[in-house]
Amino acid sequence: MTELIILLIVLVAALAVGLFLRARHGKVRQVSPTGEAHERRAELLRKVGVASSGPTVLHFSADWCGPCAAVRRVVDRVTTDLSDAPTPPTDLELDIDEHPELAKELGVLSLPTTFIFDASLTERFRISGVPVAADLRSALTPLSV
Repeated sequence: MTELIILLIVLVAALAVGLFLRARHGKVRQVSPTGEAHERRAELLRKVGVASSGPTVLHFSADWCGPCAAVRRVVDRVTTDLSDAPTPPTDLELDIDEHPELAKELGVLSLPTTFIFDASLTERFRISGVPVAADLRSALTPLSV
């Protein structure tokens, strides 16, 4: 009987953790900019082509990542929709296997992971999983003005 109760407690705890992680999947989360590593991060971003002329959507992917194709479609659609904005967003996709140093610096733990940087190369938003187009557009619109 004790083993059954312990098993039930473990299953409930695992379910709670799973639901918590699932609730964060695909959500656009605002990030507080930090100044301590900003210059090193900015230099790495410039090396891969992130420009300081406007907002940039940077998404990490890999050949073996199935959901990354969905991210490509969503990001492409949103950046195309905002292409007439005063400062249109730039879409940049990086292979995580080719840019491990930047992925480590940005704390990429899973694929797909998408970042939104403003014109000063400050991380403003982070999305784990496939972003919702409306949420991505809402995050990019104020940065594209």
